[in-house]
Amino acid sequence: MTFAAALQVLLAMSASVVAQESPPSASTIQMRDVTATSGIDFTTTSGSSPSTQILEVKGGGIALIDIENDGDFDLFFPNGATLTSPTVGPGARLYENLGGLHFRDVTLSSGIGFHRWGFGCAVGDTNGDGLDDIYIACAGSDRLLRNLGGGRFMDATDEAGLGGETAWGTSAAFADLDGDHDLDLYVTNYVECDPATPHPPAHFRGLEVINGPRGLVAQPDLLYENTGNGVFVDRSDASGIRSPQASYGLNVAILDLTQDGRPDIFVGNDSKSNFLLENLGGMRFREVGVRTGTATNIDGAEQATMGIAVGDVNQDGLADLLTTNFSDDTNTLHVAGKQGFFDDRTAQYGVGAPSRPLCGWGAALVDLDHDADEDLFIVNGHVYPQATRATMNSEYCQPPLVMQRDGARFVAVKDPTQSWLHTPTCDRSLVVADLDGDGDQDAVVSGLNQPIRVIENLHPAVHDWVIVALDDNTHPMNRDGIGSRISLTSNGKTQTRWLIGGGPFQSNAAPRAHFGLGGVGSGEGVPPDRRVAITVTWPDGEVSETQVAVGTMSTITRRSK
Repeated sequence: MTFAAALQVLLAMSASVVAQESPPSASTIQMRDVTATSGIDFTTTSGSSPSTQILEVKGGGIALIDIENDGDFDLFFPNGATLTSPTVGPGARLYENLGGLHFRDVTLSSGIGFHRWGFGCAVGDTNGDGLDDIYIACAGSDRLLRNLGGGRFMDATDEAGLGGETAWGTSAAFADLDGDHDLDLYVTNYVECDPATPHPPAHFRGLEVINGPRGLVAQPDLLYENTGNGVFVDRSDASGIRSPQASYGLNVAILDLTQDGRPDIFVGNDSKSNFLLENLGGMRFREVGVRTGTATNIDGAEQATMGIAVGDVNQDGLADLLTTNFSDDTNTLHVAGKQGFFDDRTAQYGVGAPSRPLCGWGAALVDLDHDADEDLFIVNGHVYPQATRATMNSEYCQPPLVMQRDGARFVAVKDPTQSWLHTPTCDRSLVVADLDGDGDQDAVVSGLNQPIRVIENLHPAVHDWVIVALDDNTHPMNRDGIGSRISLTSNGKTQTRWLIGGGPFQSNAAPRAHFGLGGVGSGEGVPPDRRVAITVTWPDGEVSETQVAVGTMSTITRRSK
């Protein structure tokens, strides 16, 4: 052995000893699983375990909805069914938020009798009555649950002109796509799949596995225009969204990505190129994913996109996209540039390598430790029950991946004191929001035939945060201001958030903007007046400027001029 080789061996041994003697330190991101005391004791249904058909592996979404307009988020779970009884499952569940991360099951009193195989959820006030409704993307006819007030809902699918399609809907999103101040609807559809006629198995790495999506018939997506009274008309063909060949749609996020002031539609497709449907005005769209760099990764490879997170990783005021993908691939970070073009900066920001052995689903860019930059929260789990490190370089059950922003990169949190971070599960959906009113962002996770989990953020109770909600009195059918851009400026530093249609995966993003303030929001460095500047760019381009107090959830109301 040469001297150089021997030196390399000694250095490696030394590094190993140091690593053993110096375990990972505690992170500034501190969270804990509080499911046991939350009042949520619900186990999801999505087929049987182990899964044998592709219909069973996607799990179900989560809806954040304020059912009684009391200012906090309640939780809705559409739930699924089984191959032997695909249209009559155990039923959806609705939980009322009682405060302090305690919830109460109010499904029975709500009148919700949804028992179909549900997947994605969208939340919005479809008829302008001041109450948020729920749209459920299903295997078969989708459903609209109209909020009647008092915690009561009714199935209003038929009267709203919906439910005529019988495709397998996976995700959905409400947004004002034609600029008339009401909420239109986009639905992603997946593959043709009849539970009565199972697909034969496929083969992957020498093993017999679940078939799909490649080789199965893709189903085209749907676009509905709201006619202004909560009644929808199918504009899928006329709008141009079906100009690209039908793909395997799994997720959708709606916001202005081409920097022209109109909301665009980003669709995450499974094993195919993603779509970026540019809004041309007048409910017309064209596909620009390839031209803008969002269709594939930097190598031009089509990926199996599941989760979508929207944030501003370089704080230039432009919306960046993080997509989660299949194992033996990496998650992808598309960073926005001028004129709506995107660069794949996955390697530069360090988000690729830690994700390679994982199969990623729900994702969020969110400031978990209030240091004035966004961290990354991803839930994971394989689709093949046969998956092991030996057979597929990836386990079937996988832990979540939380990545803390550290300078110019994201670094995986490996804090040994947080057991929930190291517990393998088979997760699918994720939502983040301040569920207990203390200003930090908590999480709810839904998995595949497993209990719902509630994760509490343990950030210290100091006033180093701001949460902004919108109230558009002038346009009650989009009162929450979906499609708005919200910026906070303090001590010369600006952060930007977007209220998007769609969400992390099969779920809706909270219609509120959360900002951590680091040292400028509390303690040392507090501005003398303890206020920060907020700029809201509403969906129609009008701008509102105001100041809000730090450590508060502030509602900015838009009034007629």
